[in-house]
Amino acid sequence: MRLPERIEGRGVVLKRWRESDAEAFATAVTESAEHLRQWVAWMAAEPLSLGERRAMLAEREREWLDGGDVALAVIAEGHVAGGCGLHRRGPGTLEIGYWIHSSFLRRGLATAASALLTDAAFSIPGINRVEIHHDKANVASAGIPRRLGFEFVGEQPNEQRAPSDAGIDFTWRMSRAVWLARRLDQ
Repeated sequence: MRLPERIEGRGVVLKRWRESDAEAFATAVTESAEHLRQWVAWMAAEPLSLGERRAMLAEREREWLDGGDVALAVIAEGHVAGGCGLHRRGPGTLEIGYWIHSSFLRRGLATAASALLTDAAFSIPGINRVEIHHDKANVASAGIPRRLGFEFVGEQPNEQRAPSDAGIDFTWRMSRAVWLARRLDQ
């Protein structure tokens, strides 16, 4: 089953990146490079040429069409405010990833996007667990799962993949039953 390609709510639109979005993606990454490079491993390959970015987005489109991961733009106030995605991590599990444009930090967009992604994940039959992983040193990223009520399940050594990483992976988890029960209580 394909993961959702468009989700709206909480003041944001999440829409699947397409090859035709290469320039908008490049602009957002370039404008946020200093901020992102500290925490985001894939920034080591930046800057990509427009052709390389189109090829990367075309590959993501193919993966999504084949039932794989989905990479989404975070749109707020009519602008690309970041990116997020759902990544398959074994039977019944999806992982949320996110990054926010430096001009949109501290507005709750990563939390809003993660809540929408968690809702979407649990609307898919067979998905019973959603995880968020981040490096221990990335305190801002820890706030998202904490605010959403994810359970901290532990830490483990990990490769230091970005300059500010401590090399310790923090794992947070939400179960379908807990998420749906919390939604009913609201």
